[in-house]
Order: sequence, then structure tokens, then C-alpha cells
Amino acid sequence: MSYVTGFVNCKAYSTVKVDQPFEAFLVVQGKVASLGSSKKIAEQAKSLEGDIVDLNGKCVLPGFIDSHLHIDELGMYLNSLDLRGTKSIGELQEKLQDFASNVTTPWILGHGWDQELFSEKRWPTKDDLDTVENKRPVVFSRVCLHAAVLNSKALEVTGISSPTGIVVEGDFQRARDAFKQSLTHEDCKKMIKDALVYASSLGLTSLGFVSCDRKMLSALMSMWYEKESTTRVRIYLEPGKRCQTGERMYEDIELLDAIEKLGIKRGFGDDVFKIQGIKILADGSLGARTAWLTKPYADQPDQQGFPNIGKEELTELVKLADATDLQLAIHGIGDATIDMIFDVFQETEIRDRGHRIEHLSVLRPDQIKRMKDLGLYASVQPHFVISDWWAMERLGMKRASFIHPFKSIYFSGIPMAFGTDSPVEKLNPWETIYAAVTRGKFEGIPIAAATPDEVLDTKEAIYCYTEGGSTIMHDPYIGSLEIGKLADFIVVDENPFEANACSLKDIKVLKTYIGGKAS
Repeated sequence: MSYVTGFVNCKAYSTVKVDQPFEAFLVVQGKVASLGSSKKIAEQAKSLEGDIVDLNGKCVLPGFIDSHLHIDELGMYLNSLDLRGTKSIGELQEKLQDFASNVTTPWILGHGWDQELFSEKRWPTKDDLDTVENKRPVVFSRVCLHAAVLNSKALEVTGISSPTGIVVEGDFQRARDAFKQSLTHEDCKKMIKDALVYASSLGLTSLGFVSCDRKMLSALMSMWYEKESTTRVRIYLEPGKRCQTGERMYEDIELLDAIEKLGIKRGFGDDVFKIQGIKILADGSLGARTAWLTKPYADQPDQQGFPNIGKEELTELVKLADATDLQLAIHGIGDATIDMIFDVFQETEIRDRGHRIEHLSVLRPDQIKRMKDLGLYASVQPHFVISDWWAMERLGMKRASFIHPFKSIYFSGIPMAFGTDSPVEKLNPWETIYAAVTRGKFEGIPIAAATPDEVLDTKEAIYCYTEGGSTIMHDPYIGSLEIGKLADFIVVDENPFEANACSLKDIKVLKTYIGGKAS
């Protein structure tokens, strides 16, 4: 395909805010150069000796932007055992048996189990895994990626002590790091490539890679230099290290130190690869009851969660990153954690700098106002509403309105973008849009009935997946098909603005284009 291409005979939405789509558009050197009728665009393409692509009347949308996912983990789990939907520990053991007998890898990884679905109504243990596999390390992460179960061999290799094999937060990070240390540079590149190809097939053209460590950064930079990727990646580095006890050591911030000395600022790179900021993990998850709440969990009153970082350490890291002109992406799920994050920004007088808060799963109305006043951005994961179907049990009816208040955030004027936290959630954007628009109504999720005012309409949801991502990642050339923007777009089998809410998750991406080229 030449550097000039006219895409004709389609229903192309330059942005989701327009009601009248264009028939055609012209792409020149990877950017949108003109919008108009098929006749006009065909004539322009011919005059420039370009190609013409007939899209057969299909709907065209700007490419999706996933603001928050773990590209390395996604690549890892694309090549591991999928445990989502497992209904019992017995079924988990059967899946392990089948998988272990067919792979020769030195480690066995699995992801996606949720003890809330198990018929045994308990967490799996190392003994459950040892019965099936005791010679190779086995690490099965919970769906939230904040807890895991390890077999005895994995505990031995990692040096972690756990009578049950269950590990959370710091020790879970240690187990993942131990596996990553066994990977070669080429292993890392393959994992990333697998994830990027998969993402592109689902209509994702730009990705916010959170918690990127030095090893994965090195692999990405090699791919960037060798022009092995077209999918756009915006990188949020992981500055933390773990000491021998598994605690997170934020005072040892070699990556930030190196970036500061080199003078690298947010947006360093090109249209394909940019270093954007740093990711800080401030608390855990609701599923593992490690998210830090202001009041105890309703279904386990002796637990309130806990922060993964102290306020003093968070303050120092926020000040340093902001001074270095890097964008902060701070994980905050529990409302107590979010209070601490807001206190840090207020006390340091850092406001209106476009820093991000990730997840915001438990957010009170007073916090929404405070977030707006501080000029912070929201990166949320709507499919949590469906996957965390038990969330109201965790928090109780009195706090139901605090759970994933997407509409309240949106209408407050806080810039908001969608992500999946993949592989925590499935990467398919249409399932995320479906969750934002229905809140699990068709699945009978209790939060849907308790918070009907928090649903978004289809236009609002797609906006958050396109222009919303552009805004919170400070990248004005992605997220829409306006003239001068990068020609990242998708062709879909059904117009989502004409589809019923219940069928949104079934929409298929027929083709993904990045910079006007089919990926």
C-alpha cells in the first residue's frame, strides 16, 4: 500500500460526538488528510497516485486506546493456563493435569481463578497443586493479580514462606519477579509481540503499558529500534524494587534516577513508542480484601485492607516524578487509599498537572469533587463491575453508590479513560463497553439494580475508549479521525450506535488499521 490511500464507501465517524458519519477519508503518510464523499476522496487519491480501498459500507471508528494493561503479563498469560471461569478446585486440578502433561516449560503459570466461584467455597492451596505437579514450580494467579497460590516447588525456588501456598501483594510480586528473572531478552520480546498482535486483532491501536520494568523496557526499546512493532505503546515504568522480605522499596528508584539524569520527560519517543510516566501500586484489590477502606469490609469486619506504600514514601515519589515531568499513574482502589493519594497532592501543592489515578473502585461523592479540584485524571476498568459481582457483599448496601461511579466521574468533568488491566480482565474492548453501558444488568449483577444512574450510554463509553485515552495520556494525535490526526481506525461488523445494549459485546472488529496500514 502506498503512502496515499483513499478509504471509500463506509460510515466513518471522525469522533463519536458527531451524528453524521463521512462516506470516505484520505490518508497521507499515516495521517488523516481529508474527509468527504467517496467520489471526492477517490479523485484525491487518484490525483496523488494513491491506492483506493472500498470498505463495503461498513462502520469505521477511531482505534481503541486501552489506558491501563500489563503487556508483559498479557503476553505471559497468552502462553499459560487460562483459569477464568473455573468452578471448583477439582476442575482447577484437572486443568493443571492436562496442561502440565502437554508442556515442557520449566515453570507452569496459570491465571484467572476466583475462589468466589469455587463449589468448595475456599481458596486453593499448595497441597491441591502438589497432588498434581510437584517437580516444576507452579504459580496460579488470582483474577485480580494481587494474590496467587504456589506449589511447594515454587515456594522453594522463590524462598517464600507460606503454610498454605497463598501469597498476596509483596510476596506475589516476588513470585512473579522470580519467573521474570528466568526469561531471556528474546523471551521478553516474544511475550510483548504476542500481546501486541493480539491487541491489534481486537481493535486496539494504542496501549498504556503500566508497571513496565527494566527488563521489559529493554525488550521494547529493541523492538522500537528494529521497527518490529506498529501498535502504539505508552509506557508507565515500575520504579519499585523488592528486598529479601518481599517489601516494596520505593526509596531505591534507579529508573527514576536515570531518567532524571538523562533529562527524559513525558512523551519521550515517537508516535509508536513513548515513555510517559511511572506507575505506583498504592493498595491491593477488593477480591483479595487488600484494598484499603475507611471502614471495614462488610463481609469480613475484622479486615480493612492496607496500603502498599506509606504516605511519606508516596509523597517523595510523587514530588520526584512531578519534578522530572513524568506523569504519575497511581493505583488506588479503596477509598482510604484514595484519600491518602489526594492528601499527598494537596499537601505538595501539585495540581492541574494531568496525573492519573487508576481504578477508583470505591469512590465517595466528596472524593469526586476533590479529584476534580486537584486536576487529576481517571483511568477506570468497567468490566470490574461484572467480574466483581460480589462487590456489594464486600462493601454493603450503604456503600453501594461508591462502587465504580462512572457516570458521576464523567459528568463531573474529570477526564476519564477506559482500560482492562489485562490480563486481569479480557482485552476485548466491546466487553468493556458492554459493561459500562449495562453494569451487569443482563447478568443479574446486584450493583446494576443498586446504581442505575451510573450507566454510560454507548457514545460516552466509546468516547472514553478513544478520545478519553488520548486526553489522559497527553497524546493529542490519537483517539479520533480528525484531519491531521494519526490514521488509527477499525472496521466493525455492526454500527454500535444502532445496536441494542445487550448485543454490544458481540460486535466484531473486521480489520484494524494503524497509521492507515492494516495490522
